[in-house]
Amino acid sequence: MVRDGARRPAFFDTNVILYCDDSRQPEKQARAIELVKEYQRAGLATVSLQVLQEYFAAATRKLGVESGIAQRKVELLARMRVVRLVEEDVIAAIEFHRLNGISFWDALIVQAARMASVELLFSEALQNGAVLGGVRVVNPFAAGWRGNEV
Repeated sequence: MVRDGARRPAFFDTNVILYCDDSRQPEKQARAIELVKEYQRAGLATVSLQVLQEYFAAATRKLGVESGIAQRKVELLARMRVVRLVEEDVIAAIEFHRLNGISFWDALIVQAARMASVELLFSEALQNGAVLGGVRVVNPFAAGWRGNEV
């Protein structure tokens, strides 16, 4: 949970945002909704253009969200701080991928979080607790996670 005096901006990976629409996993859905709302309300939520694109594609294709509703959700997500990568960032992500053995797409997410100068990356796809390029990965669905360590 975001607490006064302990607030830190965080980057949201697509998988966390997608759980907001995934009624097949109600516990994760509730946690994702709570986390996104909390950070968005506090002005501490960051995403990238990649996250917005991936959200729309996966929500409509995998979760069956109607495209008009998914578009509206992208419009709402775009109210967060949105990182826009440039050519040099793509090259940096390729290098990060090569040196760290994570997927190129995950490397782009890490690069976007680095560009946003955030310390936290909420993601289920990357190793919980890992520090990648100075950004700490936090899996908000991990057993025992309550948010007080962020």
